[in-house]
Amino acid sequence: MNRKWWHEKVAYQIYPKSFMDSNGDGIGDLKGVIRKLDYLKELGIDLIWLSPIYQSPFIDQGYDISDYYKIAEEFGTMEEFDLLLKEAKERGIQIVMDLVINHCSSDHVWFKKALADPEGEYADYFYFVKGKNGNPPSNYRSYFGGSTWEPVPGTDKYYLHLFAKEQPDLNWENPKVREELFGMVNWWLDKGIAGFRIDAIINIKKDLAFPDFEPDGPDGMCRATRMVEEVEGIGELLGELKRETFAKHDAFTVGEVFNMKDGELEEFVGDDGYFSTMFDFAPHVQTSGEHGWYDTGDVDFLTWKRAIINSQLECQGKAYLANIIENHDEPRGASRYLPEYARTPDGTKMLGTVSVLLRGIPFIYQGQEIGMQNCRREDINDYDDIDTYNQFHLALETGLTKEQALEVCYKYSRDNARTPMQWDTTENAGFTKGTPWLSVNENYRKINVAVQDKDEDSVLNYYRRLIRLRKSEEWKEVFVYGEFVPMYEEDEKIFAYERRTEEKSAIVFANFGQEAVTVELKEKVKEVLLSNKNRSVEKGIDRISLEACEVIVVSV
Repeated sequence: MNRKWWHEKVAYQIYPKSFMDSNGDGIGDLKGVIRKLDYLKELGIDLIWLSPIYQSPFIDQGYDISDYYKIAEEFGTMEEFDLLLKEAKERGIQIVMDLVINHCSSDHVWFKKALADPEGEYADYFYFVKGKNGNPPSNYRSYFGGSTWEPVPGTDKYYLHLFAKEQPDLNWENPKVREELFGMVNWWLDKGIAGFRIDAIINIKKDLAFPDFEPDGPDGMCRATRMVEEVEGIGELLGELKRETFAKHDAFTVGEVFNMKDGELEEFVGDDGYFSTMFDFAPHVQTSGEHGWYDTGDVDFLTWKRAIINSQLECQGKAYLANIIENHDEPRGASRYLPEYARTPDGTKMLGTVSVLLRGIPFIYQGQEIGMQNCRREDINDYDDIDTYNQFHLALETGLTKEQALEVCYKYSRDNARTPMQWDTTENAGFTKGTPWLSVNENYRKINVAVQDKDEDSVLNYYRRLIRLRKSEEWKEVFVYGEFVPMYEEDEKIFAYERRTEEKSAIVFANFGQEAVTVELKEKVKEVLLSNKNRSVEKGIDRISLEACEVIVVSV
């Protein structure tokens, strides 16, 4: 593969609403991000991905954009965004924006004009389709539940929304829509951002016949992704998007890509792919329920490990994936991928090590570096997420009690990742002097930046060492560009792999079990590069004993 400028970077996702509030209104903002740039610099961050900060009614927390050229008042002003760009650049940090172009907000001026004249020019900016025999055009179920079709008032037509009804899908078959979107993308790139994280992009290609599919639930509907998976031709749209925007700026792009067809990997993220990289969702997909959160079981270690190994081997020499443990759409990784006994500082360090040293670009989500965990809530009204409400009621409909449905939300709600960042032990974890938009996790007095900053053995300081190791002059060739070689593949407790070049080799050993184990090496140990238990081992040995939840990185 050709080497790219972003291969050696470490990225950090900020969910602005929950990161740092500078003015006491309970909502994080751009000034708050600016205040914490030095913290991110010390952590070792090169790229910051900001979840949407555009003007929005926040039906889906900013993923419903009403004006792509304006900053939401809750977050600040365009002048403050420009200051963020400047301050970040002075620290060697680049900004990546969230690009939401499958759909916009029903408050967007385009959609308002479409509703005002359902036969006019702007109606063709969306999918206005006649119903069938008094019913919607097809039987698709939206990502958030219910039909993907909403009636257009005063007509026999419906408009398509794969997400909430307030998020009408944009018609990518209309060249005027593409021209508008490409112009907007270039406007932001000209401003000086490094690139984009691209939301739900696989959904932009529709089958304009909108065929029905066999129902997969008692509601008589089928998941909308069936149509997305069946339709052909998305490559033409993605290729044009790249040519007209990203390629002109050497931009970094990371796609949120589900439902990619077999054999399409290099088309999407190879040397000449549509995007620079895409998130590796294989572990997430392998650990998700078939119908919803309510039938999602506990993570099986071997299934999870195999999913990661398979992704690594599939991409080797072809593409670089973006490796994540968690993001704004998922529960906290420490609560999801670690068994109860491993939800400790040592277990959290172990999980981080396995992820950050994989082949690909590491994406760290805010709070991951201090081991933030899921937040238990006693009432569904304590959540503020459209999908959580949907999943809660879905669980009730299947026969779960209110208490059981709340337990499902505790395990899998997106709000677990959206609780305010835990900065210190003061009220509201130092996030705000006001009332936070979403209540803070009660464990903030134990898990926070201020306490961990002073503790050399903390999760935070371990992450700093972990990132320094990946970026070090001595080892970056191995950890950034080296081959990935899995070890102990069928072991039900050990996650181990080698990263190697022709000149050097390092091995990561992690014991996810409750009992001590001994691992054997084909080569002899030279030195310990990193250990979550501050261990040293004798040079020249060819076997290592690992305690429960111990991870060690050695050169051989």
